[in-house]
Amino acid sequence: MEHFVWNIDPTLLHLGPLELRWYGLFFVGSFFLGAVILTWVYKREAKDPAVIETLLIYLMIGAVIGSRLAHTLFYEPEFYLSHPLEILYVWKGGLASHGGLLGVFVALYLFAKRYNESYMWIVSRVAIPGALTAAFIRFGNLFNSEILGKPSDAPWAIIFERIDLIPRHPVQLYEAFVYLIILLILVSIYKKVTPAFATKILLGIFLFLVFTARFFIEYTKMRQAAYTTDLAFSTGQLLSIPFILIGMVWIIWALKNKDKIHP
Repeated sequence: MEHFVWNIDPTLLHLGPLELRWYGLFFVGSFFLGAVILTWVYKREAKDPAVIETLLIYLMIGAVIGSRLAHTLFYEPEFYLSHPLEILYVWKGGLASHGGLLGVFVALYLFAKRYNESYMWIVSRVAIPGALTAAFIRFGNLFNSEILGKPSDAPWAIIFERIDLIPRHPVQLYEAFVYLIILLILVSIYKKVTPAFATKILLGIFLFLVFTARFFIEYTKMRQAAYTTDLAFSTGQLLSIPFILIGMVWIIWALKNKDKIHP
């Protein structure tokens, strides 16, 4: 059986000593499109979208710092604890989505406090473009030929020629397409419910759907952590479980208190 061969150069463009990588393009592009979505949200709810540019800066800084710290602490702790300066070398790669989300939560708290916004309101709305960013990051991983799937004979398996000649599950595409579906679900719910209820329910749905998908897709991934454990779950699955549980509790609480919610 012939399989699709993937061998894209991760560098899109060389600018002297600098280079523009596909991953960076997808990452920044997701924030640009996210700004379009948030502008629509702000205008729909009669809020001034002038703060969105500043909000994006907070989000990008929080996402990068959080994802970098999580990767160094949870996936390769022995290396980075022995070489702490390497933690600063973000351009070498190594970002963990779980930490990126936590970094975003912190960044949104600081933003809400600085600009007198409702934290619950802003975090629930950012969940919508958050699904888009998650999808675009996985497209970036695809162009980097990283976060590889397990070997597979499935007809849709892909050979990542820059790594080896083994057909593998295209887990980057699995996650990216699922996250895009979650984006559509969040937008649909947001348009159908009241703004007050959206404030309470959207983040719970985001957490539950994204990390439930992540948990099950992990079964088709090669283990990413540089260390091994005797546990049946991967590091990515273990880190996803708390978010799944929080999402479940959040949704149940929001539904039970639907009539008590005020703008």
